[in-house]
Amino acid sequence: MVISIDLGGTKIRAGLVDGQEISRIQYEMCKSQGTEEEVIDQLVSLAQDLMNDKVSAICIGVPSVVDPEKGIVYDVTGIPSWKEVHLKDIMEERLGKPVFIDNDCNCFALGEYHFGKGKGSKSMLGITLGTGVGSGLILDGHLYRGVNTGAGEIGAIPYLDKDYEYYCSSRFFTGKGTSGKEAAEKAMADDPAALELFREFGVHVGRLMKLAMYAYDPSCIVIGGSIANAFQFFEPSMKAEMKDFAFTNSLLNISTLRSESDYIILLGASMLCAK
Repeated sequence: MVISIDLGGTKIRAGLVDGQEISRIQYEMCKSQGTEEEVIDQLVSLAQDLMNDKVSAICIGVPSVVDPEKGIVYDVTGIPSWKEVHLKDIMEERLGKPVFIDNDCNCFALGEYHFGKGKGSKSMLGITLGTGVGSGLILDGHLYRGVNTGAGEIGAIPYLDKDYEYYCSSRFFTGKGTSGKEAAEKAMADDPAALELFREFGVHVGRLMKLAMYAYDPSCIVIGGSIANAFQFFEPSMKAEMKDFAFTNSLLNISTLRSESDYIILLGASMLCAK
């Protein structure tokens, strides 16, 4: 049994994970504009509330570049005070348990690969579409982090006049004078302008999918994040855009799927301490 924590700039979620089962899920709004210590206190408090004699480790997913060996996190997205936090040492000293830390999108990929839509695939890419674009890469059954846990971050690649993250995240919608949530609500009501907006969004996501296929040739791409809740509205144009992929056999064999678990990052984080 481990305590898994998903640290976000808006919300912190935590739960007890025992195998594939999650219990006692808790969350609180992150004090993202506070000091480094204030956010650390939140993590410690959540872990203490969940602690019991069966807990063997604490596993944390963070939206940042991580040194997974030393447990140092750098420049955490959405938490300005977190520039260089020696989180592993701090948490282990205060909680008396081993602590394992990785990028949250790597945790998402681990969760989908072991417990979700990517289960059974040999190589898988997990992509999260939300405030930004994140991704985690499973190659030949193993998480591939790169040197600084930045491998697979294709959202940062230049595209059109900006980058893929701009066109494949909530920033696309804010750039059009709305939000992803508002656009989805209008699309549910068959609003033509909202449906057209998602059609255009799907074209950009389709190009992101092709980029991922050329780079990694995975057997499966799993899409998560808050915008994935509107998958039905951009899936058709996404798949239409993918049809001109140069390698027909790869296109026939790849699966592009939507994540269906709200807690997949917590499940994936629990695998950070797996031997």
